[in-house]
Amino acid sequence: MQQFSADSKKTVSKTPKVTMAKAFTTIIWPRRNLVFIGLGLIVIKSLSGLILPWQSKVLLDDVIPNKDMTQLYTLIGIVLGAILVQAVSSFLLTRILSVQAQYLISELRAQVQKKVLSLPIRFFDNTKSGALVSRIMTDVEGVRNLIGTGLVQLVGGSFTAIVSLVILIKLNPWMTLFVFVPLSIFGYIALKAFKYIRPIFRTRGKINAEVTGRLTETLAGVRVIKAFNAEAQEQVVFEKGVDKLYQNVKKSLTATAFMTSAATFLIGVATTGIMGMGGYYMIQGTMTTGDFLFFTLVLGFMIAPIVQMSNIGSQLTEALAGLDRTEELMNLSSEADDHERNIQLDALKGDLSFHNVSFAYEAGKEVLHDISFTAPAGTVVALVGSSGSGKSTIAGLSATFLSPSAGTVFIDGHDLSKVVLPCYRQYLGVVLQDEFLFEGTIRENILFPKPNASETELQNAVTAAYVNEFTDRFEDGLDTLIGERGVKLSGGQRQRLAIARAILANPKIIILDEATSSLDTESEALIQKSLSGLIKDRTTIVIAHRLSTIKKADQILVIEAGRIVERGTHDELIASQGRYYDLYTYQAKI
Repeated sequence: MQQFSADSKKTVSKTPKVTMAKAFTTIIWPRRNLVFIGLGLIVIKSLSGLILPWQSKVLLDDVIPNKDMTQLYTLIGIVLGAILVQAVSSFLLTRILSVQAQYLISELRAQVQKKVLSLPIRFFDNTKSGALVSRIMTDVEGVRNLIGTGLVQLVGGSFTAIVSLVILIKLNPWMTLFVFVPLSIFGYIALKAFKYIRPIFRTRGKINAEVTGRLTETLAGVRVIKAFNAEAQEQVVFEKGVDKLYQNVKKSLTATAFMTSAATFLIGVATTGIMGMGGYYMIQGTMTTGDFLFFTLVLGFMIAPIVQMSNIGSQLTEALAGLDRTEELMNLSSEADDHERNIQLDALKGDLSFHNVSFAYEAGKEVLHDISFTAPAGTVVALVGSSGSGKSTIAGLSATFLSPSAGTVFIDGHDLSKVVLPCYRQYLGVVLQDEFLFEGTIRENILFPKPNASETELQNAVTAAYVNEFTDRFEDGLDTLIGERGVKLSGGQRQRLAIARAILANPKIIILDEATSSLDTESEALIQKSLSGLIKDRTTIVIAHRLSTIKKADQILVIEAGRIVERGTHDELIASQGRYYDLYTYQAKI
């Protein structure tokens, strides 16, 4: 589908403006056939609507004075036919365009979600997930007013107004001119109001995303909130957010109400003038009763679209404001936009090495300094050190979640920053300290990396990670529902589920970030056995605070303040009696 394209080299404006012309070329024109059908239907509907005022004139000026019953029956038949045409065209208009608008919304949501998932990890580190949900689900909804009945009604209504204007001029040019003046004033007010409202709608999308983001966090962290008796505190924060949203809505409603009031007043002035002028002309005998009724009814056809413009214009303005925010998101550089990544890996041996790698989350504040080490294929490298020393950052660089600020990470001799990410990540397995599980069953979570795995593969992973040790006690076994983020399982059970998932993926490179931190002693012993099978013949990066779990590592790197201060095997580091020796003996005493 043609849509706003992402440009990795483009500097994204903080407040992009989606013009009506751009919306037309990217959204409306590709669906021109349906739009033209909609326009045709609204023209038919509008023209059939003019039949009633025309036949009303005939009724008053010809049928009743002549007492012509045959013509009366014909008139009634014509009016009923016109009403039927109006009803059918109205149904088809809504059915065709509204359904297409909803289809477009679903397409856009899928497109934006795909774009969001393609963005680098750093983007998610700085953006609330709830805010992204709002941008994916809410910002695109206004599009229905572009491809749906909103724009078509605006164009079709304009056509009706023009046709009506021509008829009015032929009936009485002076009365038409009198009406045209207040309507022109209203049009000027409406254009000014729309210019004022658009930034309000754009800000509303931002506020709505913030409020939704906070609400999502609150619901996800409800246990922490209750544990610290912080319900009132969270209520205050949320109330401030919804009040901010209310103030924004109040601004737009004020502007809309002003337009509506202006329309009511100006149209009232026009109507009063028409009554006076029409009465004068009828007294003078230059206008018949039928002509006056015809003029009045046709005038309604001209005025109605102009009055509706305040509502339709607000809808279109809201749609463009939502597209502003959508385009801003679509123009962000995704991981796939890095054209320097052009190395395809047909196979992976697993030799991983860091050469003088430094990294900073913020410019001038490095968290890693000149890191160099080699992890030959099939070996285990353990990272130890105090919290905040940089261990997880090294793991993130190994997983391509981050990119070095300086230096190079190599995989099988290739610069990892130039390797196509899906080619590398298909060989990667990750088990994190706070492992994420999806709402659903145990089976679905284990099968996540390989949905088409056989039952034998699944059972092997379950057995290897000792998941069956607790699922055998559940009534539904592997089909047990675990709740959001696996809330119905213990920490140890969730960790074993994550390890089973990694075993099923059968990766070449494993990253274990505090994989045993949530386990009790008994569970840890079971997991250590399963991990022994998992890391066999695989390059493994292990982060562990429990130093007893890494005695068999081929290489242990002691990280402090972003630097490697010691390296060697367990025995070598104990013998040197340095920092590792201090950490190990301290834990042994505990």
